[in-house]
Amino acid sequence: MNDKDKQLAFEEEERRIDTTISKIKHRIAVFSGKGGVGKTTVSVNLACALQLNGLATGILDADITGPNVAKMLGLNDEMIFLGDRMIPFEKYGIKVISIASMLPAGQPIIWRGPLRSKMINQFLADVEWGGLDCLIADLPPGTGDEMLTIGQQMKPDYAVIVTTPQEVSIMDAERAINMAKKMGISAIGVVENMSGFVCPRCSSVVNIFGEGGGQKLALDLGVEFLGSIPIDINARILSDKGKSIVLEKPDSEVTNAFKHIANMIEKIYENDLIERK
Repeated sequence: MNDKDKQLAFEEEERRIDTTISKIKHRIAVFSGKGGVGKTTVSVNLACALQLNGLATGILDADITGPNVAKMLGLNDEMIFLGDRMIPFEKYGIKVISIASMLPAGQPIIWRGPLRSKMINQFLADVEWGGLDCLIADLPPGTGDEMLTIGQQMKPDYAVIVTTPQEVSIMDAERAINMAKKMGISAIGVVENMSGFVCPRCSSVVNIFGEGGGQKLALDLGVEFLGSIPIDINARILSDKGKSIVLEKPDSEVTNAFKHIANMIEKIYENDLIERK
């Protein structure tokens, strides 16, 4: 392929991405400065909470080398193609796309940044998302290529920064917030995950990783504090089974926390979403 053909192919992909984005009302990037803070748990359960509120919602698994969305939603089938188009799976009414559905179990993806970004572009350009109120991008840890690609192509209007209360996580979350600001994302919120352990026997809460770090970070940097999510063993057990605690345990403290977060985000979108309903 010569340079002219490459340019034409690039322009055609950009056109398809623009067409996709034009049908999606709002776009939420979920990311953090470090791994292990529960970004995918937040993405999946936030999507379920938004869907319960009557919003047409999708999840784009943008963690190309460590995709976990399919596992947490119990999606085991192979990707469906219709011509050159990819058809997203639907679970609990939520549309989902993940590279995990294109690979044998346990197969590593050993790709450099440009290839990972290319895959995200395809998920935006070549997936039949249709009309959505919210599309959530579940990103890998850090502030690298995938976040840059999502920022430039998906054009998020909300960034959910996930942290735990401990200081090392707060330090990395600060970098993520500052990146979101530099990328011009119009609204930013902090979620403090693993904010305390809910004892399955007595229901008391033990602050294993400390408390209040996420709220203080949000206050210091002038962004929204969306709420704290405690550790609940049921969330882990259900995730391993491909189920959402928001749907399976509707009265749990964790579920109430996710519903609160979804409601706070929806308030920012309220006027537009009322028009859409």
